[in-house]
Amino acid sequence: MKSTPTAAAHPASEEIPLRIDGRQPLSAHTVAAVTAACEAAEDLDGRASVVVHVSGAPSGPLPDGLTVSLVSKWERVLRRLERLPAPTVAVADGDCGGPALDVLLATDHRIATTTVRLVVPVEGGGTWPGMALYRLAGHGPHATPVRHAVLYGTPVGAADALALHLVDELTDDVPEALRLAADRTRAVSGTELAIRRQLLHEASGTSFEEALGAHLAACDRVLRRATTGAEA
Repeated sequence: MKSTPTAAAHPASEEIPLRIDGRQPLSAHTVAAVTAACEAAEDLDGRASVVVHVSGAPSGPLPDGLTVSLVSKWERVLRRLERLPAPTVAVADGDCGGPALDVLLATDHRIATTTVRLVVPVEGGGTWPGMALYRLAGHGPHATPVRHAVLYGTPVGAADALALHLVDELTDDVPEALRLAADRTRAVSGTELAIRRQLLHEASGTSFEEALGAHLAACDRVLRRATTGAEA
């Protein structure tokens, strides 16, 4: 007997929690925490979601022991998080800077409380030049709040963060926002989401002719899966 597959055949069956405190200095422990969440999501082969709570911003001088090698490992694991075969949802509360801001900007759906402020730390006479600046610029390099954040470390308030799509929603009811986010992603396979995410990221810097092959390959993948499901 033939059956027609539905999108609901790919529920996000497990929620993987992660918490990042931006007040804590970047360390090997922080890298390991994000790595562990990524590994758990990858092991579940697209049947999971990652929910990360971020808050806090650095204060004081740069910590001892911070090296370019550690920063490189951090940026690589953030890229891994950004490419996960799983939906990633962040909840930001209060001041959010340093590692907390880095993780927030690498997620798919960003929920923020009305008290949120996105903070780029100022160190050594300038703002910290990590890849958070790159991700912020992707949301409007000429917008005044982004420009002032990148150049001077001026915090981006909740209203500006929402207007610039740095966060997707402001809420005073985080549990309900998380429930709705889970409903939104439940019908989506994490592996397929990762493909769509990549196509979306590449669209602005790729010509139609260059993009066509990747889109056709994705279409072929869907058709093959639909045929296999219909014949089951």
